[in-house]
Amino acid sequence: MKSILCLALLATSAFALDYPRVIFSDDFAADGFGKAWGHYKSSSVVKDGVLVGITAPESDHAAVDVIRIAPETDLEVSVKFQFVSDQAKGFNVWLDDKDYKGSHAGHICSISVNPKAVVVADAKAGTFSNDIYARKKTVPPTLTAEDKANMLKWTKSVPTTVSLKEWHTLTVRTQNDVVETSIDGKVVSSFQSPGVAHDHKTVVSLTTNRIDVKYDDFSIKGVAK
Repeated sequence: MKSILCLALLATSAFALDYPRVIFSDDFAADGFGKAWGHYKSSSVVKDGVLVGITAPESDHAAVDVIRIAPETDLEVSVKFQFVSDQAKGFNVWLDDKDYKGSHAGHICSISVNPKAVVVADAKAGTFSNDIYARKKTVPPTLTAEDKANMLKWTKSVPTTVSLKEWHTLTVRTQNDVVETSIDGKVVSSFQSPGVAHDHKTVVSLTTNRIDVKYDDFSIKGVAK
């Protein structure tokens, strides 16, 4: 696969962990979602060998397509993706814990990819922690200076140019409190944050920010047991 990427950081993975254990995979060869998939406010479809991420125009939330897994600490999530046009605003890979009550919706960590940047966020310690999220959602918001500082502290944005209309491969790996993000085999971001070490990751999802994102060859892998 050829791709045009202007990356702020080009490197190979420094992780010592290996992820040989396949927890879930889907190549979307059959039309329609398999039984393992769940959805939240999603109009996404599977057809012609790919997952087409779609958020309905009237929706108040980006389309979420979800896989639930048994609790894991360290994971490797890989997916091929294509920004079909300049209407594509990007997508997120979320690592969450459906049973965790300390953050909104059990959010733990988010890796967001758009045509111009990769943004990694510790949702557990930052924006989606219950206290910060509640103050953010009040009208008007009542975020403190400390809240705003924490939201910035637990988020890392790396400028990245991802070419449109070409297929790329995103790989996300966690090792203890570090999350590493690679595109087409090159490390784009390595981010250390306490929430990443959460030992009960039970939800992996793709969140499509509106339209014109396609996905293929999605997999979730774990370390050897």
